Amino acid sequence: MRGREGGSTLGSTGAGSIAVDLGRLSRNRFLVLGRAGMDFYAEPPGTRLEEARAFVAHLGGSAANIAVALARLGAWSGLVSRLSDDAVGRFCRAELARYGVDATHVGLAGAGLRTSLAVVETRLDDCQSVIYRNGAADLALTPEDVAALDFTGLGALVVTGTALAGESSARAVMAALESARTAGVTTVMDVDYRPYSWPSLARAQEVNLAAARVCDIVVGNDAEFDLLAGPAGEGLAMARALVAEGAALAVYKQGEKGAVTISAAGEFSTGIYRTTALKPTGAGDAFMGGFLAGLAAGLPLRQAVLRGSAAAAIVVSRVGCAPASPTAAELDAFLAGRPDPEPDPL
Repeated sequence: MRGREGGSTLGSTGAGSIAVDLGRLSRNRFLVLGRAGMDFYAEPPGTRLEEARAFVAHLGGSAANIAVALARLGAWSGLVSRLSDDAVGRFCRAELARYGVDATHVGLAGAGLRTSLAVVETRLDDCQSVIYRNGAADLALTPEDVAALDFTGLGALVVTGTALAGESSARAVMAALESARTAGVTTVMDVDYRPYSWPSLARAQEVNLAAARVCDIVVGNDAEFDLLAGPAGEGLAMARALVAEGAALAVYKQGEKGAVTISAAGEFSTGIYRTTALKPTGAGDAFMGGFLAGLAAGLPLRQAVLRGSAAAAIVVSRVGCAPASPTAAELDAFLAGRPDPEPDPL
């Protein structure tokens, strides 16, 4: 395992003898590095953007959503990012505080940089999302910003791939990962590939793969692992290759087909929980929060994956991403009496 100190382990998953060294993850303290933004949702749910006359504002952005998901599930979580020094940035800081996310390492960016804005529909079919990322404040994060991070007592550093899309923020991500590994802290990557953020597919592949190769846990969907692999359709082979190179875990998500979880000891497949979905957005961030919180609580690996899947099912059935994140009690109630979902065949 890369850059990890010894610690307790997760035992058998029931699908093979897969054990994962938890290291410091059980401390249930997480720093999440990446973007925060404002989300505008067309109201009422079902309204198309071009027909909307009312919108509701929520906190958004992949890293902020993950941090909120962890905080709602009882973890200590902090965000590492930058926001614009304006009313939108202040809105996001206030929302982070309201959800209990530590914003000590959320700096302010001036010089015309702006906090990301997403204008989104709450619709399941043909869901439209328009994202404004010109001069994104979070991409102004620097290695000097992350040099101030204190990893003492931390369980994990979670980085999101979107933060790798800017030259300065990419250097900050890699510096943070190196510092975390030196401190023996678990490193986690959500590939979080957004094509509009990148100048080319080749550049996205190169930078994301470099980061994935120094992380203990890599989580992504089939298209994101395809990005890491280069050739389309080779994503699952790439997930396996990362583990063969030394990663502790790779979780290869396949949408409605469920997920394949891979470790050095073997792999297993899990299904998804069926729900009445309002929208397709937010599932990945919720999965990461539920999954990591489950690992931190010492759940068997399979159950931690399923807890992430349950969190995703809850979030897609509600408006928004951050505000849709379930509490631990809500997640327990959702799972109570439900059988483990069967995976679809590959």
